[in-house]
Amino acid sequence: MAIKTVNVFGSSGFVGNAYCEQAKEFVIRNDRNDLLAHSSNVVYFISTVDNYNVHTNPHLDIDTNLVTFMKVLESFKDLVEREKPNTHCFNFISSWFVYGKDSGFGENARGIPETDSCDPKGFYSITKRCAEQLLMSYCETFNLNYRILRLGNVLGSGDKKVSAKKNALQYLINQIKDNKPVDLYDDGYFYRDYIDVRDCANAIDLVVNNGELNAIYNIGNGTPQTFRELLEYTVQATGSTSELRTIPQKEFHKKVQSSRSFYMDNTKLKTLGYEPKYDIFETIQDLISPNTK
Repeated sequence: MAIKTVNVFGSSGFVGNAYCEQAKEFVIRNDRNDLLAHSSNVVYFISTVDNYNVHTNPHLDIDTNLVTFMKVLESFKDLVEREKPNTHCFNFISSWFVYGKDSGFGENARGIPETDSCDPKGFYSITKRCAEQLLMSYCETFNLNYRILRLGNVLGSGDKKVSAKKNALQYLINQIKDNKPVDLYDDGYFYRDYIDVRDCANAIDLVVNNGELNAIYNIGNGTPQTFRELLEYTVQATGSTSELRTIPQKEFHKKVQSSRSFYMDNTKLKTLGYEPKYDIFETIQDLISPNTK
């Protein structure tokens, strides 16, 4: 059943903005300083984006992912108790990083389902998992509904925070376009679960409108993609002179990286009718030649 309005926090971010464009007919966007809930259906995107803040501001992940989060959640509770709506739900956008485990590579690989345990590494990952647990406990305490949506690796145009720390594939695609050498850990022979930002926005919309309450959903394509294969495709497609080089992992990366290989089981998402519209190679082609379509 389609909901009437969705109150979006973090709508200026990469995925948040794409979701708002997907569901713009029903969206109420909160600006950066407005932490009050204006609808009984919330989609919450506010978050830091990588594990490296501990070096410059160790409080940032805690303040953003937990303190700000709780302010919005309390406001949501107050609105639900005051207005007593027929339907309500706090949809929390989380990350595959909370799993903190390896899905294996090759014939022994398996997609990680929502029922698997979590063992996150790094401040970003830990605070995202902590926020999940706070949400579940708070909602159980006050009889509120929630959903947790764990996003895979989202790729596509419009990401203003692309760097070696966040959205590394897109960062390296840009390096290849500029004919710069590309440094890879483990020769690039590991899996990731990539989803086009437009498919991601559609998947979120499906869950927000039709997903089971008080449940967790993996938001990904459930398809293991070899990192090196995607970069080799980019080199070939661009005619780049970039060299793919192997370097040893940095010590900090070893400590906070969630896994060597990872992809998710998205069976639960597919029960809602999800099917990707965009192949990962189409997405890469869009990033290579954004003005050709």
